[in-house]
Amino acid sequence: MFDWDLSALEESWRFLLGGVGVTLGLSALTVATSLTLGIAVGVLRCYAGAWLRVPLTFYVDSMRAIPVLVVLVWMYFAFPLLTGVSAGPFWAALAALTVHVAAYVAEIVRAGIESVRPGQIRAALALGMSQPQLVMQVVLPQALVRMLPAIGSVVSVTIKDTAIAATIAVPEFMKRAETVAGQSYQPVQVYTAALVVYFLILFPTTRLIDRIHARVAHLGRS
Repeated sequence: MFDWDLSALEESWRFLLGGVGVTLGLSALTVATSLTLGIAVGVLRCYAGAWLRVPLTFYVDSMRAIPVLVVLVWMYFAFPLLTGVSAGPFWAALAALTVHVAAYVAEIVRAGIESVRPGQIRAALALGMSQPQLVMQVVLPQALVRMLPAIGSVVSVTIKDTAIAATIAVPEFMKRAETVAGQSYQPVQVYTAALVVYFLILFPTTRLIDRIHARVAHLGRS
């Protein structure tokens, strides 16, 4: 019978808790930067001229075609060689996750904008609204509400994707769990604890976003 010896967790919980802090910090920064970049790219793809839409479309399609692990490794190892700009593992992970996740956010934003009925846009223009006013006061408020469920999924995926930062030695939770598992020879206990920790982070996050959407969903109807 398997022996659920939890001594490794008892001895290393402070070390692991520090990794949770790094994971939450990386997750929060990645969500903030990828949403900012993704919304900007999505709006520009809908309203900018063709000279800008073409490279933005290439960016979105290329990021969706390349695994995030490849982007992460390239950003950490290849980018400094090409540019001479070297950043620590944390910042390389943040940059890689941001440019990758933002591509998916941009597609969600574009779909949300295009879901707004053309009649509302024509009515806003008939009232004399400028295009910036149209976007900020008519289109985006409705589109953002409709995008919430998809954005919630992106947030969940982003938090989970921070685990791959262990590949470039970012001292986040998964990296520290690997260290403890290797030193204690208790991988079952350690990785089971990791599973529980990620669940405790992600489940409330997704439920919170669902509750927010349920409260504001009526604002997105037209």
